[in-house]
Amino acid sequence: MRADASRLGFYLLLAPILLWLVVLIILPHIGLFVVSISEKVGPREYETGFANYAAFFTEPLYWRTFARTAIMSIAATALTLILGFPIAYYIAKLTRGRTKTTLFLMCMIPFWVSELVRTFGWMILLRETGVISNALQSLGLVSGPVELLYNDAAIMVGLVYTSILFMVVPLVTTLDSLDDSLIEAGYDLGASSTAVMREIVIPHAMPGIVSGCIVVFMLSLGNYLTPILLGGKDSLWFTGMIYTQFITRFNWELGSAFGFLLLALSSLVIFVGLKLSRQSLTDTMGRA
Repeated sequence: MRADASRLGFYLLLAPILLWLVVLIILPHIGLFVVSISEKVGPREYETGFANYAAFFTEPLYWRTFARTAIMSIAATALTLILGFPIAYYIAKLTRGRTKTTLFLMCMIPFWVSELVRTFGWMILLRETGVISNALQSLGLVSGPVELLYNDAAIMVGLVYTSILFMVVPLVTTLDSLDDSLIEAGYDLGASSTAVMREIVIPHAMPGIVSGCIVVFMLSLGNYLTPILLGGKDSLWFTGMIYTQFITRFNWELGSAFGFLLLALSSLVIFVGLKLSRQSLTDTMGRA
């Protein structure tokens, strides 16, 4: 009787998660895939086929934008890791008590407002009449207004800024679990700082690194607001093309195909990243 009650309780706890997965993830994806393999042959007339996927490969603008989005997302992930790792290491291993809490809180404060507000903040800083342009003119470094918006550098700054917290948090969690005595033992044995970092710290932090890279890459790849606002309407970001197909052209079939291609790309990059880092998704998410 007690076993039956325990099993019933387990199923009741599991039911909301399963319901959420089925209703909000699995069923919409199935419906989206059905739409993506529908070819419009006439008014309200459709045939099943892969013409929408073929259109992606036959139109250079589509696959070039796709490749550009992937490359810039990978670059943003790498840059976020380069910037986020020292921050996380400093918070986790070089600070204690209230200072540690304060620094961690300072990393989180910008994310208390929406991504849209944060992106508008960067637009105020980078625009032709913005803070940075005016400061450069006041210092005499430039002779006129400088437009720092609507280019790849502005997009990269926005992508890194909007996702760096998702790199820092898993890194801090993983590095915090590293016993300080292991680092001290490395130094006692004559290892240099570089050797200690390479042989002790980075291997221990690898689950956090992989976890952070997965999250940051997926956020960058699927980001819409930041590339459009900081890069302009001609920024050539793949999510912008998906939006155009769905909202502007009402071509849900092609937009659905683009969405599944983006999903396939993110899955492939994550799979390759896990293989190269010799990590498993279960261990990565569990330890991070």
